[in-house]
Amino acid sequence: MTIDQNQIGPCIELERSLPSELAALSPFVDRLMLLFRKCGCVPQGESDVEIALREALGNAIIHGNHENPRKCVHIRCRCEPDGVSITVTDEGRGFDIWKMPDPTAPQNIASVYGRGIYLMRTLMDEVRFEEGGVVVHMRKSAQAATKNVRK
Repeated sequence: MTIDQNQIGPCIELERSLPSELAALSPFVDRLMLLFRKCGCVPQGESDVEIALREALGNAIIHGNHENPRKCVHIRCRCEPDGVSITVTDEGRGFDIWKMPDPTAPQNIASVYGRGIYLMRTLMDEVRFEEGGVVVHMRKSAQAATKNVRK
């Protein structure tokens, strides 16, 4: 973990690798969310960040690494007063984001696939996939989180 004092306030950067085991997901997310709360980078939108993070990590473990114990999921977070940025990278082969069906379309309502990506895109301010779907970048602005609560 790195703590940096910049012109707009403190910044915390964290890099971590998790084993591709679902049991590792909740303890890690619980500790990270506690750090985010203490840092104040997502004061009102913390549940949005937590849900999106759990979905991204779950997708990386299950769909990316196929729960292979020899593979890891890599997480990089940057917590600043204006928001949080999270990057999740798996060691899988990736996927074509454009071939993911819309889970809200009538023909896909009963499908169990695509909902995690839909939730990430709905809950975070920015979501983008890179390197063939192996890397997902997400960002939640502290200001946007506050605006969403006031609606």
